[in-house]
Amino acid sequence: MVVLDRAQPERAVTRSDRVAIIGGGASGVLTALQLLSSSDDSALCVTVHEASGVLGRGIAYGTSDPRHLLNVRARHMSAYADVPSDLLDWARRAGRDPDPLGFLPRMEFSAYLQDTLADVADHRLTISAGRVDDIVPVGDGFELRTRDRVATADTVVLAYGNQAPQALAVGGVDLAELPGYLPNPWDLAAIRALPDDAVVVIVGTGLTAIDTAITLLEDSPRRSAVMVSRHGLLPHAHIEQQSTAWVSDVPTGALTADGIAALVRGQVAAARAHDVDWRNVVDGLRPATQSIWGRLDLSERRRFLSTYVRDWEVRRHRMAPEVADRIRGYRRDGRLMVLDGGIASVETRGPRSAVRLADLAEPVLADAVVNCTGPLTDLDRTTDPLLQALRSRGLVAPDPLRLGLDSTLEGEVVGRDGRVVPGLYAVGPPRKGTLWESTAIPEIRTQAAEVSRLVLGRVAATQ
Repeated sequence: MVVLDRAQPERAVTRSDRVAIIGGGASGVLTALQLLSSSDDSALCVTVHEASGVLGRGIAYGTSDPRHLLNVRARHMSAYADVPSDLLDWARRAGRDPDPLGFLPRMEFSAYLQDTLADVADHRLTISAGRVDDIVPVGDGFELRTRDRVATADTVVLAYGNQAPQALAVGGVDLAELPGYLPNPWDLAAIRALPDDAVVVIVGTGLTAIDTAITLLEDSPRRSAVMVSRHGLLPHAHIEQQSTAWVSDVPTGALTADGIAALVRGQVAAARAHDVDWRNVVDGLRPATQSIWGRLDLSERRRFLSTYVRDWEVRRHRMAPEVADRIRGYRRDGRLMVLDGGIASVETRGPRSAVRLADLAEPVLADAVVNCTGPLTDLDRTTDPLLQALRSRGLVAPDPLRLGLDSTLEGEVVGRDGRVVPGLYAVGPPRKGTLWESTAIPEIRTQAAEVSRLVLGRVAATQ
């Protein structure tokens, strides 16, 4: 495995061929892959700015726990849409015997991204360690400012992935003031350092909460946890994939949230009548999801978010079967409770936190409270220095639903004035408000390819 983890010096470039990618997780690596593999221009310079200096990890794949598995089957996780076997081929070359329908450890996918980028990396690629805190328009390009240097670029791709979870407060009490509060659920060292008999409250019931529970409970059989959210819904599990495909016939023209919900219910019922599982219906809708989202007006999108979003997401983003088996085992053994209703109140009791939950008569005396509520998406509430700077400069603006930043369907960033910012693009989760389906590898690799074509076209036009 080749790990690209060393900062290289900035190069002086006299042509308009400098492309900066902000973020070295999956979105950034897939964009760099597309740029380098789609152009034979020897003068093209691509710099990936990654705070850690290590590419391919990010939040999603930076885990060090091999029990954290992908939630998409291996055969669908290739970095290249036109080479669907690429991940499986890599795994075989690395001495593994991958199951195309199986779910690889997340940390192995990180290694795959690193090796795949290394295969196309040459003198055109620079990896710059350090956090970019500001981007300033200068002439037809940009200055990228870090704590100790200034770099220049003609084109910038924002590929910063998901932000950290939002701060939590209950009844006016900031949970950060509680003893044992863990704001970062991906800090596995902090979770592993908890007492062997720790009682932990996990706030959130999504895939991040699932991974947190596995690290916490699998490492010590004496630990226990209470997982809580407003709805108390866990992601459903994948099952052995059926050969019968089920593709829904989506009506043309404008759509409504209620209409789409009725369509899905009808298709699930029809599939059941043919002994086809509902998962096939959800997966059959996936290629049409972005089109469906685009045909919902703003009020209907809000209706979807207020009424249907969680029911959809627990079916769309599912657990690997092995993961689901672990969670069922913890619940069966009484080590994990999953509750709805959220947190009613919190207070400090000595070295622990007293967390009162709606469905329990007595508060939980927790050694730790872990924030697994999901990434903060509202740019107006972000604490990220770069996003704050871009927001204040008017280079980015929140999308109307505050699910990310405003952008065109093609990935051009739209500024505060409502106009496209020339030379500024986005790939990945920040485009969720525009595309909805924007967080999984199959969609991100498509975005990376589309943005790369725009960027290379811009480079060619300036030569």
